[in-house]
Amino acid sequence: MQRVLKARQLVRVLRNSSSPILLNSVSRIQSHCTFEATESCLNFSLRRGYFTSGTAICGSYMQTKHNIRRNVCQCEKCSMMLKASFSTEAGTVESSVATESVKELYDKMLKSVVEQRSAPPNAWLWSLIQSCANREDVNLLHDILQRLRIFRLSNLRIHENFNCALCQDITKACVHVGAIDLGKKVLWKHNVYGLTPNIGSAHHLLLFAKQHNDVKLLVEIMKLVKKNDLNLQPGTAEIVFSICSQTDNWDLMCKYGKRFVKAGVKLRKTSLDTWMEFASKIGDVDALWKIEKIRSESMKEHTLASGLSCAKAFLIDHKPGDAAAIIQSLNQTIPDSRRQNLMIELQKLVADWPLEVIKRQKDEKRKELAVTLQHDIPAMLSALPNMGLNLDINLEDLTRKEGVLS
Repeated sequence: MQRVLKARQLVRVLRNSSSPILLNSVSRIQSHCTFEATESCLNFSLRRGYFTSGTAICGSYMQTKHNIRRNVCQCEKCSMMLKASFSTEAGTVESSVATESVKELYDKMLKSVVEQRSAPPNAWLWSLIQSCANREDVNLLHDILQRLRIFRLSNLRIHENFNCALCQDITKACVHVGAIDLGKKVLWKHNVYGLTPNIGSAHHLLLFAKQHNDVKLLVEIMKLVKKNDLNLQPGTAEIVFSICSQTDNWDLMCKYGKRFVKAGVKLRKTSLDTWMEFASKIGDVDALWKIEKIRSESMKEHTLASGLSCAKAFLIDHKPGDAAAIIQSLNQTIPDSRRQNLMIELQKLVADWPLEVIKRQKDEKRKELAVTLQHDIPAMLSALPNMGLNLDINLEDLTRKEGVLS
């Protein structure tokens, strides 16, 4: 009778659905349930009559018991029909099915913990993590992790979380199947799975954000990193700066750059190059010189990217002589194998960079900067032969009609 009532309650809830197909299914099932419930009540009443009259008790009781069982079966059928109507006719959610190997490992571990009350071999858990191929597999993984944590606490008196290497592999499994919401749970300081949050797990999620140019996910991960007191690393800055550069988000790069510097992170050369190149591309000279100060505190010599970024800043500041000096310094310090790259980058400085940086300025500053660059870039190049650096640079792109002044 309780299952009949529950089925009828479910019918009343689903009656509020706006889907005509689902409403028709509910109506058919409701009629079926009502008929069976009525028949069950009649049988119950008859049974009471048999007990009071004292005749044919056993036969009538068995008949009534059979009817009740039939009603329960019918109600279970009703429930299955409702589920089928919701999933097939309404067509809303498709549930993934766990792979056979993962389900087999999960069942073995569950039996070990629940029935045998013994710790399953570590190899089973590692194998389960590596076998995850879809979201349902990862759901089973999280379920067994929670059960293992409870078992370790209650039976083995082990209060420590799982080690960082295991947690990073769990994050990789989540990223592999696209279950990013489950992967983010690994970063929680307080979780029910016994996981140890670490910055390595955050890097796997950040690399997924980089692959998909997902700025929103980047912000969410960095919030979790901060909230759960995870230590920022040079690798974190590398990935974050790369995402910001790919998505052309200067403000976000500056925000996280300040956070890395404040946290005492020693930025890599490549991270500083990305930051300085972005600053020179948008013409933010003040920010570029601040980044250059940070760079000079940790490394003496310029890279090709940082040196040319400083040269661009000198050109914006109307100092072509200083720009030529830093290019000459680059020519002396970079390996011979990279000298050809210097020529290529100088050509880009003349052909591409002026148009890019002028485009990003406010309207009232565009013409002023265009005039400055049109005068100072040739002046910089003319100063280079005097320093022993002979370059064959094409100035046509800078002085063409559709150039910086157009």
